[in-house]
Amino acid sequence: MASDEIKEMKVLLRSMRSFLMDADTTEENSQTQKAWVNSIRDMACEIEDTIDEFTYDMNMKSQRNLFQRGLHFHQDLLVRSKAAATLQNINKKIQTIAERTHGVHDLEEMVRPKKKERKTEDRFSTCDSNWKKRLSESSLFFHEDDLVGIKEGQHKLLTWLMSEEPRRTVISVVGIGGSGKTTLVANTFNKQVVRQHFDFCAWITVSQQYDIEELFRSMLKEVYRKAEKETPVMLLNTMGYKELLEELVPYMQSRRYLVVLDDVWSSRSWQEMSIALPEGLLGSRIMLTTRKEDVAPSQSGFLGYIHRIQPLKEDEAWKLFCMRAFPDNLDGCASDLDSLAWNLVEKCEGLPLAIVALGSLMSSKKLIGEWKRVHDNLNWELSNNPALERVKSILLLSYHDLSFHLKQCFLYCCIFPEDCMIYRRRLIRLWMAEGFLEQVNDVAPEVVAESYIMELICRNLLEVQEWNASGRPKAFKMHNILRELALSLSREEKIVVVSDGRNGVEENGIRRCSMTMKGEGIQPGNGLSQLRSLFIFVVGESSFNKLSSGFKLLRVLDLENTPITVLPSEFGIFFNLRYLNLTRTQVEVLPESTGKFVNLQTLLFKKAKIKELPCEIVKLQNLRYLSGSICCSGNRYDSVRVPPNVCRMKSLQVLSFVERTDSLIKQLKEMTQLKTLGVGHVKEADAEDLCSAIGEMKDLGNLHLYATSGHLKLDALLQAPPHLERLFLNGRMEKLPHWFNQLQNLTHLTLQNSELGESLLSHIQALSNLSYLSLGDTAYNQEKLCFGEGFQNLRFLRIFNFPLLNVIVIENNVMTGLEELEIVECRALRGLPYGLDHLTDLKVVSFYYVSSEIVKQLYEQGNIDTGSPTIQDIGMTKSDDDEGKSKWFYKILNV
Repeated sequence: MASDEIKEMKVLLRSMRSFLMDADTTEENSQTQKAWVNSIRDMACEIEDTIDEFTYDMNMKSQRNLFQRGLHFHQDLLVRSKAAATLQNINKKIQTIAERTHGVHDLEEMVRPKKKERKTEDRFSTCDSNWKKRLSESSLFFHEDDLVGIKEGQHKLLTWLMSEEPRRTVISVVGIGGSGKTTLVANTFNKQVVRQHFDFCAWITVSQQYDIEELFRSMLKEVYRKAEKETPVMLLNTMGYKELLEELVPYMQSRRYLVVLDDVWSSRSWQEMSIALPEGLLGSRIMLTTRKEDVAPSQSGFLGYIHRIQPLKEDEAWKLFCMRAFPDNLDGCASDLDSLAWNLVEKCEGLPLAIVALGSLMSSKKLIGEWKRVHDNLNWELSNNPALERVKSILLLSYHDLSFHLKQCFLYCCIFPEDCMIYRRRLIRLWMAEGFLEQVNDVAPEVVAESYIMELICRNLLEVQEWNASGRPKAFKMHNILRELALSLSREEKIVVVSDGRNGVEENGIRRCSMTMKGEGIQPGNGLSQLRSLFIFVVGESSFNKLSSGFKLLRVLDLENTPITVLPSEFGIFFNLRYLNLTRTQVEVLPESTGKFVNLQTLLFKKAKIKELPCEIVKLQNLRYLSGSICCSGNRYDSVRVPPNVCRMKSLQVLSFVERTDSLIKQLKEMTQLKTLGVGHVKEADAEDLCSAIGEMKDLGNLHLYATSGHLKLDALLQAPPHLERLFLNGRMEKLPHWFNQLQNLTHLTLQNSELGESLLSHIQALSNLSYLSLGDTAYNQEKLCFGEGFQNLRFLRIFNFPLLNVIVIENNVMTGLEELEIVECRALRGLPYGLDHLTDLKVVSFYYVSSEIVKQLYEQGNIDTGSPTIQDIGMTKSDDDEGKSKWFYKILNV
């Protein structure tokens, strides 16, 4: 029976996956061992393909009538025969590999090899610790004239080092590998003024692998050197942990010391070292370099500071590159190489290590063709060129320090194009669909994914580009050089391949493909028949139609922002689909065959053209996220009609933005599991049923209600959902509901068309966690808006379309943490808000379509140096000048 073979394959696949996870933590020094692991990985993929193809064929068989089954009888026999043959072939391959490597004949022993016993901190012994130590200490001998862009950071470190603070202080320098942490600290450490300020100075390289006793011995050697005594090497080598501390602690306790701990990878290593670095009132300092934000001791309550290394500025990066690429040319770059040179510098995104390595590599290349080859094949060069080995090795340290699951998640991020913003929610749902997340008892996969993202950010492997108002990362990107390295690794492990779409992808076994192009056609190639994930960026409709056939095993299909209008006729074959993203496409109809996607977890079609979902959608019992809206004119969007019986979808957590119907309002009370609910066209008559349903949604965190006519009545809700964090209310209310003061977890609030009077702010100002407030479309109907108290955690404030408003007042000690203020279409406003000077954290003020009086004020003050005083779109951005004084800069905004 084929089903027996499939069951056996599933058991074997689980064993192989366990083996691959074990192998990730086991030394792989030889090419033979690496080949062995690669073979197991390929066989695991082959088994997965066979299982999925069998499941697909069985699914197709279940949809046939008796006559059709007769026609496909021989085809079904071939499917069973293929499954049996594949299993037999896999078993032979395993036995062959086992006999060639270890002489193991037992399958179970083969796929579950014993791991070598070793210390946890020795996990990544493929990295040469002596090489890392030499690399660290060589920074002590760099000549200052060879360094670029360190003055600002060095000034900050010197200020902290030389301050009069008597308590022991920890100064943490945090940044991505190769960002210049060690170089900056070493150059500061070597300053004569620093050496003279402290009684004792020591440089200790910690690294991923360390022996705490050896680190203590290194410190004792410095003690002997300071005392100009000969180091008793024999005695030191016989001293244990306790004896070493008995020598070190009294010595350090009586002196003002400066100790550098370079390349710290864990808080544990800092805690162990701190025992030998006693606290006191002598003004001692510890400088620590790390790639991981959470290692910084000041994050754990210790007195200290954090200096986060910033990328080199454009002119600094260019200067450093030219110093290395053209050392003998005082004029710098030759004109014919200028464009390519700038592109290479931009690729480095201000990472000093990459700039130095690339510059040194290019110094030996004189012909434009040689430069173009490196430019066009940077991915290959980074992996294979010895001149860039140092860059690769240093960045790989961060990669190898990741867990098995985190490695997959990190490599997956390179599926997005260079410089593409990766949004947190999108990435979480993709990781879930791919099955990358650890299964943790009683912990939702979304929570696990959030922790993965924070870990990658903390390790500086993802760069946050945008934070939401409540301080959570909203969007991030990969550093270009890290992405090039990730692309190389992911192609090697057949995780992701990226194509421009002009040439087919011929590599067999590729599981995930990202295609980016502007053109008419994409050649599918021969290597994509087993594809599990397909991303298309900036392609035409015809391109996707050509790709549609042959991808029956797809789990992820992401077409966000593509101009496709019609989904292909074969759409129903994607039975294995877990994630479908049609956001901002031109698709108007979702096929009925969507109901066959029994494994679908995420369905996104926000700001698309889909007005109604097919009735078959309610069959999707695994769907967790159903989020869509209709794109209308301008930035407006409307709700989508859902079929009756949507309440049957018991896994659903997000239902938004859907049009109210009588049946939907009645059924919402059965959807108590919802965490996000968005309903449009709410009627006044819905109040009782709607409030009753919301009251039962104990996990609701996001509520979006839009009333197009009549009042939005919510007083029937006896108690607000306890975990509500985001609330969007659009509709005439005249007064806020009685439960509004219960929203102590609320972080985001939007009120539109509310027609609220003077009592509006008194209800909102007491919401202690509110960080984002948007008031618009006559949410407030008075001439004067006065923020008199509260709003202590507010970071973002938007006021738009208040036709009567002519004065805004922000009293002293109100919303002191505000960072961004946006005022839109308040044409009656006579001047700038009063009290801006009290807002010391305010960074950006934006005006869109304001009165000419405001523009004239700024124009007459000389703050606008272009155009006429009729300009109506102005941005004000605050920044510090060279003397540290804050100044506002005004610019014209294009809207």
